[in-house]
Amino acid sequence: MTDLSHRKTNSRLLVTTPSGEPLSDAQVTVEQVDHAFGFGNIGFEFVDWIGGPPTGAERSNHQPTTDMESLSELWLDLFNQATLPFYWRQFEPTPGNPETERLQATARWFRERGIRLKGHPLLWHTLAPQWLLELDDDGVEAAIRGRITRDVTQFAGLVDHWDAINEVVILPDFTAEQNAVTRLAQKLGRVGMVRLAFETAREANPDVRLVLNDFELTQAYADLIRDCLDAGVEIDAIGLQTHMHQGFRGADGIQERLELFAQFGIPLQLTETTLVSGDLMPPHIVDLNDYVVDDWPSTPEGEARQADDLVQHYTTTFTHPSVESVTYWGITDHGAWLGAPCGLLRRDGTPKPGYDALHKLIKGEWWYGSQEHTTDSDGCLHVDSFAGRYRVTTEAGTAEVELPRGFSGDVVVDLARARPRPNW
Repeated sequence: MTDLSHRKTNSRLLVTTPSGEPLSDAQVTVEQVDHAFGFGNIGFEFVDWIGGPPTGAERSNHQPTTDMESLSELWLDLFNQATLPFYWRQFEPTPGNPETERLQATARWFRERGIRLKGHPLLWHTLAPQWLLELDDDGVEAAIRGRITRDVTQFAGLVDHWDAINEVVILPDFTAEQNAVTRLAQKLGRVGMVRLAFETAREANPDVRLVLNDFELTQAYADLIRDCLDAGVEIDAIGLQTHMHQGFRGADGIQERLELFAQFGIPLQLTETTLVSGDLMPPHIVDLNDYVVDDWPSTPEGEARQADDLVQHYTTTFTHPSVESVTYWGITDHGAWLGAPCGLLRRDGTPKPGYDALHKLIKGEWWYGSQEHTTDSDGCLHVDSFAGRYRVTTEAGTAEVELPRGFSGDVVVDLARARPRPNW
């Protein structure tokens, strides 16, 4: 049996009335309303729908589906964390004209619904603006610093969690397209680029959480992390991409990679997960972007396989004590990366078995639900369940409390005031 004790809380709730007295021998409803663990997905489809169409020439590949209301209901019923797109070429197609208002409107929409947010990414060689090529190295570095400072500052309090820099392992050697970020990396080195992104972001917002993100889940990435830590770079979380278009790597394979990066004692995030529900990409493909097909349909057999793979992947990652979140890369096949049938919904918006399988885990097997209790003579009751946010409802009022992971102790439920949810 899977041991999930490290995901749980064993708390004694002391319920107090608005006058401060213990609410003794009272009927109380305790309902889980959120997980402490981050179950995420991208929110790319929502930007045009909520923020309006882009003003620049570059458009996202994730255009709204015809029924965003239904899609949003399915999204919000399963996930509690959204990754928003800050790809520099699309976000600022011309110098000094960023799409700030569109992203802020989308971010506010998610935050109003209790969703945690992460921006992706502050710095990446791919999708770097072409206008950067016109600058010399000093100008490129100044532009990078300016971009990071501006966006981290303008989104502070709304988005305080960022993939600071993306895919650094291949950065100095990237040759798929000419870009100024790679050129600067050849001068500053990998650690220098990581330092540039992290220190600039942290200077702009000392409360920011910064992630180093990569798909190269090998010793080369582990060596980079060690080099950055030795150089004094403060890394808040290690991002591990798991795009599995060529098939699930297996529970043992995922576990092996988690162990490789857990050695640093830094929280791990599975930042980009995909599993296809159609034919698998051929194994000889090295760069997933090189695989181009006109039509890549979802199939009944593939959907059954995807559901099984999702359960194994999420169980493996949720079980590992170092992992703090898993973000799936797309809810629907409509506009999915590389045209792959990797969404949890089909192109027509109907749920695949994989969506239902995840729902049974996240909102079923790993969920407290709503339960009735009676407080004792001291106004206390016990909750032994998954860490997260809980709503306590009584005839005397309602309040919400955070029950932390691994916590065993007393938590006061003050019905005199509803405590606001922190920015996780």
